[in-house]
Amino acid sequence: MTPLPRPAPQAVLFDRDGTLVVDVPYCADPSLVRPMPTAVPALRLVRAAGLPTGVLTNQSGVGRGLFPMAAAEAVNREIDRLLGPFQVFRMCPHVPDHGCRCRKPRPGMLLDAAAELGVEPEQMAYIGDIGADVEAAEAVGATGIMVPTAATRPEEIRRAPVVRR
Repeated sequence: MTPLPRPAPQAVLFDRDGTLVVDVPYCADPSLVRPMPTAVPALRLVRAAGLPTGVLTNQSGVGRGLFPMAAAEAVNREIDRLLGPFQVFRMCPHVPDHGCRCRKPRPGMLLDAAAELGVEPEQMAYIGDIGADVEAAEAVGATGIMVPTAATRPEEIRRAPVVRR
């Protein structure tokens, strides 16, 4: 049986590192922020369609004590300056074993973003570069879209329902 086509998304959310900006591990310096080559054209298309955009990002460097929340927020402000405006910007500062509801692949940030935007979770698309991004989207019924990078594991690409390069 052929699956029914999904309706067009009413909002498009993006992972931060490796998707919107070049991944600088544990980046706490706004001067290191560089957009990914595909970010500006992708955002232009989404915004031309009149869709709200957002950013959801795991930032365990805060929880690990590598940098303060203020540094992570400064990086986020620089991303918003370069690529925004974004209607939603959510960040999980917790370490992986914290058990929070927000750290991807858990669905908390997607659910919160949907509520803030006034859309149902299944009306969103979430674009990311690793399996946890796609898993978070699937957990809420959103469309998960994988944009692989050199850091993406081959098995994550194979499991992703939608892959765009």
